[in-house]
Amino acid sequence: MRPNTPWRRLVAALSSMRLTLVCLGLMMALTVICTLAQVPLGTHVAVDRTIRTFLVWWQPEGSSLQIPVFPGGGMVGALLFINLSLAQFMKLEWSRRKFGLWVSHLGLALLFVGEFSTAFFQVESHMPIEIGQTRDYTEDYRRLELAVVDTTDSERDALTSIPESIVKAGGEIAHPSLPFMLRVKRYHENSQFHMRGPTDPPSEATLGVGASLHMHPEPPVSGEGEQNAASALVEAVAPDGRSLGILWLSNALGAPQGFITEGRTFSLSLRARRYYLPFSLTLKEFHHDKYAGTNIPKNFSSLVRLSDAGRGENRDALISMNNPLRYGGKAFYQASFGKNDTLSVFQVIQNPGWLIPYLSCILVSLGMLIHFGLKLAGAMGGSK
Repeated sequence: MRPNTPWRRLVAALSSMRLTLVCLGLMMALTVICTLAQVPLGTHVAVDRTIRTFLVWWQPEGSSLQIPVFPGGGMVGALLFINLSLAQFMKLEWSRRKFGLWVSHLGLALLFVGEFSTAFFQVESHMPIEIGQTRDYTEDYRRLELAVVDTTDSERDALTSIPESIVKAGGEIAHPSLPFMLRVKRYHENSQFHMRGPTDPPSEATLGVGASLHMHPEPPVSGEGEQNAASALVEAVAPDGRSLGILWLSNALGAPQGFITEGRTFSLSLRARRYYLPFSLTLKEFHHDKYAGTNIPKNFSSLVRLSDAGRGENRDALISMNNPLRYGGKAFYQASFGKNDTLSVFQVIQNPGWLIPYLSCILVSLGMLIHFGLKLAGAMGGSK
């Protein structure tokens, strides 16, 4: 009889059916929590804060303190993966007649791996592009960046990108590529601008369009299709402590704003985060087909020119509703259109594990075929 060591007790607990049921119960509870959270937070934020996280956090109103209140989908999924894996290796018989079950269990395990890959490595963005226009970057509307562009050289811009999380934290931001420091004085997740009236207080901005506008904070929006108009009051400070100007930056303000210092011209903007590509797409044609005699959409398709000097690619590709363009580790889907059918919008997905669910389904199906095939062969052999 093997000694009941602490290690064996731990393995027995992690592989127990009781833990399986607890994890499944937690998964069902998380599904309910996520569903309810979609009303105030929206689908993407609710999923990120409940399913694709290791802990569900609660932040008291008016406080920056975050308190963990429930295990997130990442923690429950990882625990369930360990539980099922240990149960399989410890309790499932190692034999030829159980080979099919081993293959099916491997397929199920890959489902967990695929979801973790999607949760932590998938990047979703969009590329709006007009006919005749060329784009070499995509935009993430759910994440922002403070872009500081040195436009001194007329042939080449030098970009410094500061993530929204750093801007939101406030304080002073120094970057080795900038000859000045940025001081974030205020940040609002959502806001509204209007022209200053005679009763409005003086503007806090001293440069740019913000000097003639009045900013009013607004509650964040979370509905599908809604977007926050974030705003940041940013002061540029020279190395000697001299203020170079204070600007209101917002993704709701169209044109970048800037100033000149030390003979260099800089423009600043708070915009959707950009992901630059090593290739470019040019929209040549866009087709919006309808069923004859109706306004019901039948098909959307875009003919693009793919140019990649690094790989020697220069060819046309058709992107339609059920036919994405896969290139460079990204998939370009036909998502929307606008401007009287002169603008096409692609949803761009980068997911290194996109093939895992397909492989998982193949393994589960193959495993079941092998298992029941062996059962059938055994039954037929025994009946002779």
